[in-house]
Amino acid sequence: MSRLHIEYVAMAWKALAVWAGILVLAVFNGVLREDVLIPRLGRRGGIVLSGGLLTALIVIVAYLSLPWIGARRPDELAAVGIGWLVLTLVFEFSFGLWHGKSWQGMFAAYTLKGGNIWPVVLMVTVLAPYIAAKLRGWT
Repeated sequence: MSRLHIEYVAMAWKALAVWAGILVLAVFNGVLREDVLIPRLGRRGGIVLSGGLLTALIVIVAYLSLPWIGARRPDELAAVGIGWLVLTLVFEFSFGLWHGKSWQGMFAAYTLKGGNIWPVVLMVTVLAPYIAAKLRGWT
């Protein structure tokens, strides 16, 4: 195995570990949304604030973890972001199916109805490594 190949494999494992941390934050955010935000702000307000909070958390985690992950070039940043997006989608649909949700019900989350900004969260997820690199002055 070449040195470059080993570096890319290490980068992928680190990006996976960071995504797992983002997943934990997303679960806590969901609990906060359901138990605190929606009861206090109503459904629409709770969903919007929760989505905004999650997007901010994703960018913050990307900013803090990017030096450790080691992605600096545009293709590496894109690979990390696309990887995080794919992992998120696989998790969401697998979790939904496991809990007996219909495809129609799951796809409803991908609209902007009722204050839902899940599509924006996904867009931020894929762009977060690039945004973080930009904030760091790397690009």
